[in-house]
Amino acid sequence: MGPVEYLVVTFPGSRFADTIAPVLTEALSARAVRILDLAFARTDQDGTLELVELREIDPDGLVAFEPPGAEESPGPDLRKVRALDELPAGSSAALIVWEDLWSVPLTEAVRSAGGRLVAHERVPVDGEDDVITLLERLASLREQGALTDAEFSAQKTRILAD
Repeated sequence: MGPVEYLVVTFPGSRFADTIAPVLTEALSARAVRILDLAFARTDQDGTLELVELREIDPDGLVAFEPPGAEESPGPDLRKVRALDELPAGSSAALIVWEDLWSVPLTEAVRSAGGRLVAHERVPVDGEDDVITLLERLASLREQGALTDAEFSAQKTRILAD
């Protein structure tokens, strides 16, 4: 399994289908990523955050997303994401959890050449990610149902090895 990452993005109105979905679809088509989970929410006029289904925010089905695995579990609850507490009325948010597929063949090639992966780290946007923060985020993804216990353990091992 490749590294698992996530983004929480916000945007005015319901601009997912016309601006964000095409870029996500391109990454999927290139097989650079595998979407593990997608969750959406929007604020109504009084500021209440409500969950939204993919088919509502992407009515034309631009992003063909099927949750991995046979079991269907409820997706992450964006209402628990503190960063969205101040989301303006009429705005939307998306949580995108993905596996970086492009890195899997590279890692396998390095290992077959007798090499080994000695460091892997995502450069944080805010400069504040440390091991504890990464582990807390990973645990949060597992609690929200975005990662299975096995995926959590694999990623935890990778973080601690880095």
